[in-house]
Amino acid sequence: MKRTPHFSFYVATVLLAVGSSSVAAADDGSGPLGVTTVAAPTTQAARVGALFVGGRHFCTASVVHSPRHDLIVTAAHCLDGDLDDDLVFVPGYRNGKAPYGRWKIERRYLPDGWAKGEDEDSDVAFAAVAERGDGEGVEDVVGANRFVTGVATGATAVTVTGYPSSRDVPISCTNKPVAHSRTQQRIACPDFTGGTSGSPWVNGDGQVVGVLGGHEEGGATADISYSVVLGAEAASLYRDASN
Repeated sequence: MKRTPHFSFYVATVLLAVGSSSVAAADDGSGPLGVTTVAAPTTQAARVGALFVGGRHFCTASVVHSPRHDLIVTAAHCLDGDLDDDLVFVPGYRNGKAPYGRWKIERRYLPDGWAKGEDEDSDVAFAAVAERGDGEGVEDVVGANRFVTGVATGATAVTVTGYPSSRDVPISCTNKPVAHSRTQQRIACPDFTGGTSGSPWVNGDGQVVGVLGGHEEGGATADISYSVVLGAEAASLYRDASN
């Protein structure tokens, strides 16, 4: 489980020591694979942010393209339960600063498989954030990756970027996912501890092809993380959230 257990609806988990993430591009043959370092403050990293409630960050989310320019994707287990009204998304959060603003979450979209039974194969969710007073959406400010389903596991390497709850900087790691089962994929990246649930898996084409979560709500250890294989259910939920 890789969300932060600071709130009543979270189950306690052991947080292991946190390291850092990879600056390698998400394709084969550029940079070291499976190395975690602090994420550089790039345009791509600005699309990833921390989810906050009660003044503390507990999960990760990222901006994905949508017609209203207001959509973020995360793990379903990050958005279930009775969340406080002050739930916000802070893209590019770093060292206590919100360089691109704080965006209040207005609507949550959870798949039936998770809402009705917390099925680990349905551990993907979307949320719409409120626009600014000038009518700008979060995508207008930081850009967005494309949410893509049906990509074969391990077709390319991906970069995973997330926010451990014990740190105020994002970490990142690039590696090639492998199949865990027909419906789950996994990646070997060290130090992805509590708070990194919802981290996007982004390939070299700027496509989100995984979201940290799924099996064991993202993984029981810091060094192996999981994602649902994004298929028909995720595609349907994305259409609903977009429209």
